[in-house]
Amino acid sequence: MSHPRLENINIKSVELLATPREMQSAVPQTNATLSTVMRGRETLERIMDGEDRRLLAVVGPCSIHNLDAAEEYAQRLKRLSDEISDRICVVMRVYFEKPRSVLGWKGLINDPYMNDTFHIEEGIRMARHFLVRVAEIGLPAATEVLDTLMPQYIGDLISWSVIGARTAEAQTHREIASGISTPVGFKNATDGSFDAAINGMRAAMGPHHFLGVTEDGLPAVFSTTGNAYPQIVLRGGKHPNYDAASIALCEQALRTARLPVNIVVDCSHSNSNKKPELQGEVLNDILTQLEQGNRSVRGIMLESHLEWGAQPMPKDPKTLRPGLSVTDACIDWPTTETLLRDAYRRHTLTAHA
Repeated sequence: MSHPRLENINIKSVELLATPREMQSAVPQTNATLSTVMRGRETLERIMDGEDRRLLAVVGPCSIHNLDAAEEYAQRLKRLSDEISDRICVVMRVYFEKPRSVLGWKGLINDPYMNDTFHIEEGIRMARHFLVRVAEIGLPAATEVLDTLMPQYIGDLISWSVIGARTAEAQTHREIASGISTPVGFKNATDGSFDAAINGMRAAMGPHHFLGVTEDGLPAVFSTTGNAYPQIVLRGGKHPNYDAASIALCEQALRTARLPVNIVVDCSHSNSNKKPELQGEVLNDILTQLEQGNRSVRGIMLESHLEWGAQPMPKDPKTLRPGLSVTDACIDWPTTETLLRDAYRRHTLTAHA
């Protein structure tokens, strides 16, 4: 029996949430979306196994804040993807949750109207609707796993997952990664070290038992078999870590840990010093390494939106520009198109070697 002076002392309110099954029924998969998600996952597994020599490109906004603009972006990305698909495997970056060091907007799921009303159930519903639309367009989707319950709500629509630099050390996220149904990337720590990501990969490949909720919203103990497709995602730290020397050190660390030598390079974040104009330089360096025979880099990530840069959060969210990032600064669509076409041109030899 609970006691008011012992429990929930700092809880202001409790609001019941639709169960994952109820949300999936309200915003269901279709034959087309199932095909997109399954094909995306299978392709990524072949890329990580080295059977598919295409370069993975995870491309899209730092965060999704305007669904109409994000859909326009997805339509453009799909048209480009179709043109370059024999050498570049494009996956759209669809991030609804944003980690915060202190305070700030935590993403569309947490605060979909960006006005501190925190209609989380509506945010989940909006996220599912958008992921269904992206899959109907024909693009596999990638997202960051932040809230530990969210994979039950949207995970069936995701083809690639990533554990962020701030959560790669968390036991709960490593356990979830071991049971998640997609290939999963672990970002290196914010200081640039590999240990947290490598230990996360090792943990994710092993079996675990952890607490979670079922599709019907019931608490349960989940037992996992382990995830066979973890990768390390290099995002830089105190210094960039995409150069050939850093890649070689990472390869050696993965071999020492007896892990798959699969690397994805994030061209943004600390690798570009959060300057969008430097993402192209990072990508150019990676393409040069691939041309020189590198076989460990399986993919790259670009933060990209319709417009260049970023905008601050205003008091009135209605004044926001739809296609301009509200979190990290992004490259614009013309630059994205140029970079991916250049990657397509240069990846010819390595893609079919």
